[in-house]
Amino acid sequence: MPGLLRGIARTAVIAGTATSVSNRVSRRQAGRWAQQDALRGQEPGGQAPPPPAPTTLAPEEEMSHKIAQLKELGDLKSRGVLSQSEFEAQKARVLGT
Repeated sequence: MPGLLRGIARTAVIAGTATSVSNRVSRRQAGRWAQQDALRGQEPGGQAPPPPAPTTLAPEEEMSHKIAQLKELGDLKSRGVLSQSEFEAQKARVLGT
């Protein structure tokens, strides 16, 4: 019986220590997040800034991107992954037609 009590006591000490450490880490992280929000000029718990607007590609970059997509579609069709009708549908989507 003394071995069982020793095991229970040891488990309780380990669990208590883990809880203490976890709480300390949580408080430290909350403090850091509040500090970061203050540096950004936000209220804690406020909304994050909106994501940046999507950038548009230059015409030559857009064309090379479309060509790369079409080559990939052609490769998928030649390997039998896409049927002819699926290939045509995806090609129309890439070309915007």
